[in-house]
Amino acid sequence: MYMQIVRRLDEDGWKAFVDHHPRGNIFHTPEMHQVFAKTRKHRPEVWAALNDRAEIAALMTPVQVTLMNSVLRRLTTRSVVYGGALCHDAPEGRAALRQLLEAYAEHAQRESLFTELRNLRDVSELQPILTGAGYAYEEHLNYLIDLNRPLAAVLQSIGPRTRKKIRKGLRDGRVRVREVSDRADLAHWHTTLQKTYESAHVPLADPSLFEAAFEVLYPKGMAVFLLAEIAGIAVACSVELPYKDTIYGWYGGCDRAYSECLPNELLIWHILEWGASHGYRVYDFGGAGKPGETYGVRDFKAKFGGELVCYGRNICKHTPGLLRLSQWGYSVYRKLVWPPARPTVRTQPQGN
Repeated sequence: MYMQIVRRLDEDGWKAFVDHHPRGNIFHTPEMHQVFAKTRKHRPEVWAALNDRAEIAALMTPVQVTLMNSVLRRLTTRSVVYGGALCHDAPEGRAALRQLLEAYAEHAQRESLFTELRNLRDVSELQPILTGAGYAYEEHLNYLIDLNRPLAAVLQSIGPRTRKKIRKGLRDGRVRVREVSDRADLAHWHTTLQKTYESAHVPLADPSLFEAAFEVLYPKGMAVFLLAEIAGIAVACSVELPYKDTIYGWYGGCDRAYSECLPNELLIWHILEWGASHGYRVYDFGGAGKPGETYGVRDFKAKFGGELVCYGRNICKHTPGLLRLSQWGYSVYRKLVWPPARPTVRTQPQGN
């Protein structure tokens, strides 16, 4: 079954395919492609397999992410397919995905150290195709919260200690959560996020990523920027990505100096309350690390009573030798630049 492999798509047809596919998510959309195209050190691509009717049968939207735009680019570039691979749930779709991965491999070997597919849904039926194409499966956890129920039931499913603290925080009224609707506030929002990542010693994406999301996604209702404040001081923040029936937690952080006031917990509750009242069915917490590894962010997310799922990731190492060299260099760099990380309240590096 021959498929035509293309690297450009009509945006209307592209958008329609993602909108109507049951596993299509915000990271597959043309709008998200536009965001990454406006982000420094990011180079988005679109790869699709078309059937004999010129219809999309399989889709992949890798983003080349590099640390250095220089002679070292080859050693510092990886490709991330944030939404995972997408294809029709039929023999034609699976055949299209095979051919798409085969065509992409020839290109990726010259451009990236590895390609990582981040699965946001269960794609166990596609695993034979993915592993057969060299994409090894690795377990990776996430929490999903059911919003399709009465708000009281959402609150009741939260751990008792956290639920009690949320109720107390709401009564006290010290923490106020508001939406960032003015671009002038975006730098203030970003500073709050940056403090969290610096405290955790985790690299944060360039500010142009968030500027692009505010420019492209926010006007279409595909991004919500939130700030939690105490007496006008920003103490926690997040950016959420609503799409179809799901809200995707993308980036978030909290100033640990104010943790006793629970701004993080109250911010999450605001998101859940807003989502449930606006007809969303699921809150996707944006990842919870690998099983068996200590991960404080997972402990924080677990308190909200979501379903723990393991959709995993698939990784193809295009140039294993160069990858080992790059990993060694990065480990040396981190030791020189960052001392051992201190614990932090919350980060959501879904977009890293």
